[in-house]
Amino acid sequence: MTRTIWLDITRLAERAALGRLTGIDRVELAYAQTLHDLVPDHLRFVMLHRWLPRFVEVPRHAALPFLQRVSCAWRNGRPGDNHPRDHHSGDNHSADNHPGDSRIAALRLLARSAAALPPPAASVPPIYLLTSHRHLHRPAALAGALRRSGAAFVPLVHDLIPLTHPEYARPGEAGRHARRIETVATLADAVIVNSNATGQVLAPYLPPACPIHTAPLGVATPPMTAPMPAFVSGPAEGGDRPYFLCVGTIEPRKNHLLLLHLWRRLAERLGGQAPRLVIVGARGWENENVLDLLDRCTALRGHVAECGTVPDRQLAALMRGARALLMPSFAEGFGLPVAEALALGTPVICSDLPALRETGGVVPEYLAPLDAPAWEAAIVDYATDNAPRRAAQHARMPAWRAASWSEHLNGVLGFLEHAVDQSGAARHRPSHASAPSLPTALDSGGPPNRRSGWTRPEAAAPNPGWA
Repeated sequence: MTRTIWLDITRLAERAALGRLTGIDRVELAYAQTLHDLVPDHLRFVMLHRWLPRFVEVPRHAALPFLQRVSCAWRNGRPGDNHPRDHHSGDNHSADNHPGDSRIAALRLLARSAAALPPPAASVPPIYLLTSHRHLHRPAALAGALRRSGAAFVPLVHDLIPLTHPEYARPGEAGRHARRIETVATLADAVIVNSNATGQVLAPYLPPACPIHTAPLGVATPPMTAPMPAFVSGPAEGGDRPYFLCVGTIEPRKNHLLLLHLWRRLAERLGGQAPRLVIVGARGWENENVLDLLDRCTALRGHVAECGTVPDRQLAALMRGARALLMPSFAEGFGLPVAEALALGTPVICSDLPALRETGGVVPEYLAPLDAPAWEAAIVDYATDNAPRRAAQHARMPAWRAASWSEHLNGVLGFLEHAVDQSGAARHRPSHASAPSLPTALDSGGPPNRRSGWTRPEAAAPNPGWA
């Protein structure tokens, strides 16, 4: 690698300061740690100044301890932090497992950034790498910082779900995401996507010459797992019963409502012989029906445990013990829980979506997200001992292998070395980035026809281990 990578860690610091880390933050953390392992001499940590159009450097001596604290918080949590909303007991405590020292470190990092200096000038223009959508709503500030530094801009786009499925987003999110994608289209020298499905949706919004690289996300499984949580394994909690796991923020797109109605039906049919459902993930938005069922449906007590967020080691234990991971989503950009479950040898039953088929290959069972009878039949089968369908999925697992973060980023680094040079980085930056002119799916019924089609470039071919 001849160019220096300027990795933006603004979002990770801001979210850690709030104690609200998500899957996108997990990706930013993986990029920071893995790039430091692979190319430490060609890596600088940066933030975009909160008020001024310039990048500021986060000193390595401050960034690395912060990253380590966040990583430990994710992996191990904090003793006594896990208080599930377990609906057999009516316990409604939240579970946020991010130790206070990572929040303090994040606040210090953010405070320093206001007075920090820009990274030193380089003889070869650096590559500014943004792995979240942070700053994309500030096109003028971002364009000014890029012009001032001469850096090439390469973002990672996770999905376009607010544009393709605005009904599942927060009010106003479709317009905000359109602005982000317009910023990418205007300023990016190259783009990374997590799946071909995301790339195919994004491509029509971009200039034809903008290179796109598909890089399936890496999977890092904890080397050791925690003991099975008491709210799953204890005798009073039905620890001798099989359970299924659902992982993800509780939001309409994830289709928790299907599972809760199915579990109510299973509880009525099977009583104490019904399997259990364990839900891992923070409560999201626009979820009144789901939250009413979780909080007030007496039929679900003893059958559904809502755990909030849990540390990685405990999540790995839950995944290893589950009969299957359930993911009945209406839309996904990648589906990281699918990859994490398969990496641990846990079967997956998920929606038949292009992104999930890319991630899971031939292994999972794919069902329509509204086909409740098919989901019920699969769950009942997988809950039995020596389940034929579950055994068949286990037999398919040798055909699948998870990509590591090192493999992911080695591919990304190779792409950056060539794609940024070919794009003429850094290309001309507009002096004043205006409000987006990009039509959204709401305005025009679809994306602009800037490309007649899209094929994955050879450089973007996935890891051979991916089905």
